[in-house]
Amino acid sequence: MKDHPHIIIGGGIIGLSIGWQLLRAGRPVEIYEESAIPRSGAGWNAAGMLAPHAEAGYEEEALYNLCLQGLSAYPEFLSELREDVRENEVPALDRCGSMIVAVTADDSVILQRQFEFRKKLGQDGMELIRGAEAREREPLLSPKVKQALYLANDGQINNRKLISALHEAFLNRGGIIHEHQQVDRVVVRKGKAEGVEVSGVSRNASSITVAPGALAGKIKGIDPIGIRPVKGQVVTLKSEPSAELHHLIRSPRIYLAAKDDGRLLVGASAEEKGLDRRITAGPIMELLHYAWEVLPAVYELEITELQSGMRPASRDNCPIIGQADEEGLYYATGHYRNGILLAPLTAYALRDEILLGTKRADLQVFSPSRFSQEAHIIEEVV
Repeated sequence: MKDHPHIIIGGGIIGLSIGWQLLRAGRPVEIYEESAIPRSGAGWNAAGMLAPHAEAGYEEEALYNLCLQGLSAYPEFLSELREDVRENEVPALDRCGSMIVAVTADDSVILQRQFEFRKKLGQDGMELIRGAEAREREPLLSPKVKQALYLANDGQINNRKLISALHEAFLNRGGIIHEHQQVDRVVVRKGKAEGVEVSGVSRNASSITVAPGALAGKIKGIDPIGIRPVKGQVVTLKSEPSAELHHLIRSPRIYLAAKDDGRLLVGASAEEKGLDRRITAGPIMELLHYAWEVLPAVYELEITELQSGMRPASRDNCPIIGQADEEGLYYATGHYRNGILLAPLTAYALRDEILLGTKRADLQVFSPSRFSQEAHIIEEVV
């Protein structure tokens, strides 16, 4: 079995990141992806926001702390990536900060509550500022903006440049990619994952990582662990000097993220629609309306792309990272809204667990076993 490659199911940003790190450590890796890399997966259609401070959710302190560690892992990750990339551009980490704005009185109440919550978390670089001061920092904000929560330590990255660079780095390190090949089944014998079945053909593996994002439930032979797709529609506008932004801008309803390649992303809807990828009028209309409400200059901007992606969400909306109950089987999915942010941390953690058997203490609560333990408790109660 040691002569066989490590097989990764899924060639999105998570699968590419893990595979590239394993290759750097000397382990042969093959990726099976049912579509085409690098445009596969939710990461290509994401906004590339690295914003754990803005994303912090109530009663999600463990996830918040993990996301902080995810942001901290980026400098080393990008430095290593530059060593293995020759043709594509490795994007820079943009420490632009986030500004969450209030347009209505209800929004101001929400911002005040979020401010108090973040104070309890001990966030640094945080200010609750008046609308006039927000417009001093972002002159194009609407006069309707009454207040803003400024979070200096958030950042962003050009997600498409990052995924393209990871794709090249994976290939440059000798990785093998099987595009348009869907894994039908993981082969498990006597409690050990030994390979996969692709179009009726068995492929042996030394170990396997399940990282197909929202498609995890389609794979037979393993616990689907309750992953569901959450559809997100995004509008891409062509940025102009008349609509230049210096921060990530958010309201309780939308975000605006200006990229270094001239894209201005407006997103994103959150729809429980299964695997329906259609672009639909209602969410797009709402996104544009709420964007105009915050940044009136978007009214004149050209629409260059309408996108639809599938965020992989677990039952508790937290990532699933680590070894399954079966030997040699690992999960890296369920990242939901934090796939770009957590890609480096996930790659480092899985590399060390696969090769050395070491497990990060802060990942124990995100282990696949939490769902099997939950089922066991339910059975005992019943």
